[in-house]
Amino acid sequence: HVQLVESGGGLVQAGGTLRLTCAASGTGSIFRINAMGWYRQAPGKPRELVATITSGGRTNNGDAVKGRFTLSRDSAKNTVYLQMNSLKSEDTAVYYCNAVIYDSRLYSVSNYWGQGTQVTVSS
Repeated sequence: HVQLVESGGGLVQAGGTLRLTCAASGTGSIFRINAMGWYRQAPGKPRELVATITSGGRTNNGDAVKGRFTLSRDSAKNTVYLQMNSLKSEDTAVYYCNAVIYDSRLYSVSNYWGQGTQVTVSS
């Protein structure tokens, strides 16, 4: 049973920093993580890409966060870290961890989501 556990959200002033952590558990030898990352959703807006990283280490950042947010990973721990610098009020949203996982029993790929963590940037 795969679970994504998020931590690190909170309230910060504009220009400040936060770090989000997402750890995947329950993967064992059956599941392979193809990619992990973060998406976010602000009130009244669709969910958007923040940053993802593949099993090969290739990263993809959303345009709104390029140059300010950095995604890194610890593959041994199935954990990703989102370092958010120079935060702006428009970064306020619920941040969701995402993992794209291959199930070797079913030969299928599925998306898994965390419960979400609130990030609020005050101006």
